[in-house]
Amino acid sequence: MSLHKSTGLHSVRRDPEESRRRAWRRGVWALAVLLGALGAGGSAVAASNWVVSLTAGSSGEAQSASVTNLTITAVASPSATNLLYPGGNGDVVATITNPNAFPVQITAVNLPANTTYAAGYTTSALSTAQTGCSATTSDVAWNYATGVSGTSHALTSALIVGANASLVVTFTNDASMTTSAPAACENTYFSMPSLTGVTATGGSGTPTSSPTTDAWTS
Repeated sequence: MSLHKSTGLHSVRRDPEESRRRAWRRGVWALAVLLGALGAGGSAVAASNWVVSLTAGSSGEAQSASVTNLTITAVASPSATNLLYPGGNGDVVATITNPNAFPVQITAVNLPANTTYAAGYTTSALSTAQTGCSATTSDVAWNYATGVSGTSHALTSALIVGANASLVVTFTNDASMTTSAPAACENTYFSMPSLTGVTATGGSGTPTSSPTTDAWTS
């Protein structure tokens, strides 16, 4: 005997398959509502009005590099173009080495007194002394040096030596020979007196191409 519900007019039979389909649709709808709620919740977190600030004094740690002195040494190549003679000026060729991890810009040099002379040698290796042309008799000194040691002389162009690099420079006509230079100093190579200092700063900049030329003119 079939079960049915009376409506007062007639009886309606419930199809079990239809009931299952309706239940499935209700489940799908409930799942969609749940996912929509979750999605809305995620958006709410991303667009939160909860503002997060920074505690005063928040910081990190940095450290500066140490500074190492430059080195300037004599070099035979390229050879000087302008050669010394009594009463004349000549070129000086040197290598500037920067051992620092940053470029260094040089704008001036400090010279010893004009009575501090260069020592003469028989070859460009500067290993064998030239007889009769010593650091006390050669009369070869830095051009524009004065009677006072340590005077500063500005370069015509700033030199930038790259980080951990060397720069070969020809200082044009920055050696001088007096008319009192002995004949023994003919055809001689000179180790110029040590500079007393430089004006240099560390920092950024495009390194000067090596080799280069420069000078001080006063």
